[in-house]
Amino acid sequence: MSNRLAVDQPTRGADRNRSLADQADPAADEMLLPQLDDGITLLDVEGGRGVPILQSLVLDHLLLHDGPAFWVDANGHATTTLAQIAPSQRLLNRIHVARGFTAYQHYGAVCDLPTAVNKSIQMSTTDARAAGRGEPSRDEDTSPHTPALIVAPAVDAQYRADDTLGENHAKTLQARTLARLANYADGYDIPVLVTRNERNEFTESVATVADHHLECEQTRMGPRVVGEDFETLVYPVDDGAYYQTTFAYWRQLLAARATQVGVEPTTSAPSTPTPEGVGTGVTADGETVAATADPLLDAWTATGGGR
Repeated sequence: MSNRLAVDQPTRGADRNRSLADQADPAADEMLLPQLDDGITLLDVEGGRGVPILQSLVLDHLLLHDGPAFWVDANGHATTTLAQIAPSQRLLNRIHVARGFTAYQHYGAVCDLPTAVNKSIQMSTTDARAAGRGEPSRDEDTSPHTPALIVAPAVDAQYRADDTLGENHAKTLQARTLARLANYADGYDIPVLVTRNERNEFTESVATVADHHLECEQTRMGPRVVGEDFETLVYPVDDGAYYQTTFAYWRQLLAARATQVGVEPTTSAPSTPTPEGVGTGVTADGETVAATADPLLDAWTATGGGR
């Protein structure tokens, strides 16, 4: 099937998805990616991890809002994809990553998140005072010091896979994790973006606790994102036709967004991203370290237990 459609192809909500070049103020409108609202947003991606929609949503949100993102990783979602599509290294530096390799470690990383946030705020405000100036704000409702987003991909993965836990114990620990994430969303007044590995009885609680639900499905024309008030079928280009979204397109979209909000995009992305290009983390001793593709190096609670 051709990747191009006729202009009169019904697109329903896709009339919001106008090309960046044709908009006078694209940053103010609903764009090609859905907006993340405060509360827990569950993103279900059909067809596995081939679509970088999770990473694109995170980067797009950070381009439009001040403050860092805190990413509690599982199954290696915070790896090279972020570095490949990020328009700027400065954007990656605002992402703090921790990983848990077991259910208890993942839960521990979630529990330790407020400590990581507090350390980040202290370091950020200290640096701002030392520089003798305030950070320019792109959003009057957010601060460059407080969290802008919490990300917890594959939030069910470790609890499902840990064979040291019984089924009831695993469900209880996962429920406590979800409760803490909900408390963080309310306490910080920010979005919390989560995904799940599977849709079944074990992950019904993830859908129950979510305030918003986005679904991304693979189609013959590329990924389609559907939410409560957002739907993307295809993406328009300058000649009025439509074409399939690709990995390169996500990168191009984010680079255009970065230019609009005053973030200078990286001129050329390396063909093989360096391990340092994923983000930053904070150890138990308060040391800021580079987040790498090696999960053993970038947990903000890197103790003898492995978190």
